[in-house]
Amino acid sequence: MLSSVSLASIAAHAGPWAAGGFPWLFFLIPLFWIGLFILIAATFGRRWRRRAFEQGYGPWGHSSRGAESTLAERFAQGDIEEVEYRARLEVLRANSGRAQQ
Repeated sequence: MLSSVSLASIAAHAGPWAAGGFPWLFFLIPLFWIGLFILIAATFGRRWRRRAFEQGYGPWGHSSRGAESTLAERFAQGDIEEVEYRARLEVLRANSGRAQQ
């Protein structure tokens, strides 16, 4: 009788794990934190990518516009001649994926 009382006492103090309570909670909590981290990274990553795109970084940004304006400024200042200006402008537009107008 003493052994059955001691076993009942151990089972009562062992918590829900020994009684077959919530072992799935052991897997659910890490999955929650992983999901939360992915959600935060996706949200802020999208904002960072959008801001970078608006500032002209990346393959579809406006970086070629900056190069074209710099080239136009150099031509206006007389640093380069018209033939060189048109040749460089053609190269810039060919590399940016836009056709020359």
